[in-house]
Amino acid sequence: MQIPTRTDAIAIARQRGDRIAGVLPIHYPRALLRAHGVQPIEIWAPPRQDPTAGNAQFQAYACAIVRHGAALLLDGPGRDVDLILVPHTCDALQGLGSVLLDFIKPRQPVLTLYHPRGRRQADRLFLERELRRLGDRLQAVTGRQPGDAELHAAIDTEEAANERLARLCLRQSPAALSDRERYTLVRSREYLPAETFITLVDARLPERQEEAGRPAHDGARRPVRLMLGGIVPEPMSVFDAINGMGAAVVADDLACGSRRLYKRTRGPDPYARLADSLMSGPPDPTLGSPIAERAEYLTTRMRESGARGLLVYDVKFCEPELFDLPQLRDRLSAERLPMLHVEFETATTIAQQTLNRIEAFVEMLQ
Repeated sequence: MQIPTRTDAIAIARQRGDRIAGVLPIHYPRALLRAHGVQPIEIWAPPRQDPTAGNAQFQAYACAIVRHGAALLLDGPGRDVDLILVPHTCDALQGLGSVLLDFIKPRQPVLTLYHPRGRRQADRLFLERELRRLGDRLQAVTGRQPGDAELHAAIDTEEAANERLARLCLRQSPAALSDRERYTLVRSREYLPAETFITLVDARLPERQEEAGRPAHDGARRPVRLMLGGIVPEPMSVFDAINGMGAAVVADDLACGSRRLYKRTRGPDPYARLADSLMSGPPDPTLGSPIAERAEYLTTRMRESGARGLLVYDVKFCEPELFDLPQLRDRLSAERLPMLHVEFETATTIAQQTLNRIEAFVEMLQ
C-alpha cells in the first residue's frame, strides 16, 4: 500500500462526506475534529507554495510557516478547505489567526485554540475549557453533536495511531526503512485518517521489528548517529543529504514528529481525556517547557539512541526554538553532547552553505 498524498486524502475524505480543515501547527485535538466529521489537513510551510500572498500580509521576519501557510490558504489549494484551525503555538501563529479573523476574513470559519504555557492543574483545566469551546464552535459549523461514546471512540483510535507514531520515532531499525522513508511515513500523520496511518505503519514496521543499534557488518562503516531537532524537515531531501554525508537520524525532537508522542488516557469525560493527552507530550518550547526539563529529556533520548550530536534544523525566525538554544547548548555541552543549529528558508532545495555546515558537523563527530 503506497502512502496517499494530501490530494488523495482530501479526495477520499470528500467521498466519505467529511469536511476538510486546514490546520496550522502544532498541537490540536484530532479526535475532536474527526468526531465532528472533519478531516484535518495540516499546513507546514509547503516549500512549493509561492509565498507572495502571505508576504503581503506579514513582515519579512515572520517565519515561513506563517507566510507560506497564509499564502496556501489565500492563493493556493487551501482556498478549498471548509474551515481553518489556528492553534496558539507562538506569537506569529496567533498573529495569523488575528489577521484571518479581523482583516482578511476568508469565507471559511476561522477557529482558534489557546494553549496554556505550563502543566499545572490550573493549566489542564484551562485547556479543557478551551477544548469545550472549540467543540461548541465545531458543532455550530458542522451541525453535528457527537455524544461521549463517539468522542471516546475517536480518542481511542487516535491514541492507537499515536502508538504507531511512537514505534516509528522511538524504535528505529536502520534496515527496516531509510531515514527519508521513515519520516515520509511520520509526516503522513499530518493528513491521513488515523485508521489509514495505522494500516501503513503496521505494514511497513511490524511490532516485533529488530531494534536499532546492532553491530555493522564487517568492513562496513558505521554512520554517525544524529538526533534531528527543529520544527519541520523541509525539503525532505535533507535526509538524503545527511545520509550522503555518512550520518543517520536515529532520534528526533521535531515538532511534526516526536514532540507529538502523546500518552494513552482514560476517564469518563472525553474533554478531560483530550486535555490530558495534549499535555502528556515531551517537553516542548512552544508550550513553555522549562529548559532544564527539555535538556534532561534530550540527553536521555540521545543516550538511549546512541546519537552523538544534536542537529537543530530550524525554520528561520522561529522564536520559540531560538529562545531555548543558548542555555540548551550549554547544558548539552556539559554532557559532552555537541549541538549544531542551522536555519533555513523554505525552498525546494537546500542552500549549499547549510549543507556545508551540516557536513562539517558530521565530520567533527566521526
